[in-house]
Amino acid sequence: MDESNRVLVSVEGGIARVSLNRPDKHNGLDQQMMTGLIQAAKSVARNRSVRVVVLTGNGPSFCSGLDFSYVSKNPGMVPRFFIKWPWAKDNGFQRVANIWRKVPVPVIAALHGNCFGGALQIALACDYRIAQPDARFSIMEMKWGIIPDMSATVTLPRLTSLDIAQELTMTGRVFSAQEAKEYGLISRLAANALEEACDMAGQIAQNSPDAIAAAKYLYRKTWNRSERTALFWERWVQLKLLGRKNQRIAMHNGLKGSADQRPFVDRRSF
Repeated sequence: MDESNRVLVSVEGGIARVSLNRPDKHNGLDQQMMTGLIQAAKSVARNRSVRVVVLTGNGPSFCSGLDFSYVSKNPGMVPRFFIKWPWAKDNGFQRVANIWRKVPVPVIAALHGNCFGGALQIALACDYRIAQPDARFSIMEMKWGIIPDMSATVTLPRLTSLDIAQELTMTGRVFSAQEAKEYGLISRLAANALEEACDMAGQIAQNSPDAIAAAKYLYRKTWNRSERTALFWERWVQLKLLGRKNQRIAMHNGLKGSADQRPFVDRRSF
């Protein structure tokens, strides 16, 4: 099975739906799945008609994490993804998750079933995480004698406290969706996570695609930065938005209300 079958991508109404598609293995991460995820992120990032992404998993789980059975039979996968090129910030393992932070539009993860190890790190790299009450989570790397190395050290500090991150990492225990919500790792619980994610994506997609991309860019640049730095980036990003065609359309639509609504044009990158 090639990467195009491992990860499915569809785009409709400005919403990209990216689906992990290895349901018989609970969407375990093998070489093809990891390559497919990186390719999917690059694809939606290049597509300027995309305003928001919904990331989900087909079958009984979002993703069960790295498929160690596959890795044991294909040991060459480890050096291929672990070695970092001198000009890159991340290696292949880190990029599978970290790349979703770099996608210029918001990424909403719809989580159900198992979300273990690398899967949780992918979810944490998304902008918003909606989980079903039956979802189960674990920073499971400790079980295999390793540490989480798919960008968790970038995302966990933005979402939870050091003691919680250390306890979950060092025990490797499985915890519930409710616990994940209490720890700050999950944004919202919903009986149908995918439906809720699609509803949220629909609301976002109605707004100016330039402003949507600008908001993600702004928060990535300013979160937990100094007041001076944050205020500078507010001014700079706003300056880049003012006068753009989509900003003029938004102004027109806002003044006209429901009458004479004009469609937005494809977003420009930030």
